Amino acid sequence: MRRPISICAAYDGNKLRFVFEIRGDGTRELANVQIGEMLDILAPLGRGFDLSLADNRDGEILLVGGGIGTFPLLYLAKSLAVRFPERKPIAILGYRTKELVTLQDEFAEVCSDVKIATDDGSVGVKGFTTDILADMMKDENIAAIYTCGPTVMMKTVGKIANKSNIPAQVSMEERMACGVGACVTCVCSVAGMNVRVCKDGPVFNASDLW
Repeated sequence: MRRPISICAAYDGNKLRFVFEIRGDGTRELANVQIGEMLDILAPLGRGFDLSLADNRDGEILLVGGGIGTFPLLYLAKSLAVRFPERKPIAILGYRTKELVTLQDEFAEVCSDVKIATDDGSVGVKGFTTDILADMMKDENIAAIYTCGPTVMMKTVGKIANKSNIPAQVSMEERMACGVGACVTCVCSVAGMNVRVCKDGPVFNASDLW
């Protein structure tokens, strides 16, 4: 079976970068692939983030990522930095501990600020990304929010955004088999309708979810 993995970055128009965590036999096998070996990839699939969320809106653009959900936000950060060169996004990234912090320097290259939260406080703020977000909501004008990571984190981010009428998008994660909408393994409810995360998503508006 194929593994659904988000694109982390793109380079020179014909190169893709994937970052993933080894969680089972499939990802372990991928991690052992050597230079020169061939991979059969279907990409890109589904619907990505809408870069126009912050168009005609003043304020900061926030990226909220948790764990392996931070990886696809780097490509988004690069794209937003090009679209809005005068107000590059702010990244709020969460990890269990400092040993798991990844891509921080690369986010810093394309973001105006990178805020880190760790469960154990070994680096950055002790706590969760949603704690940082809640504090920023008190003092900052927020134009748009994008989030990817654990469902409980994204749900909290979505509810915070919805309460303040801030446009927000969520990248959902469900078990997938085909990736093209045929097997309906990844169906979930969005805006009262059953949708396929792989084909109709994985990105949805937070207002349609919570």
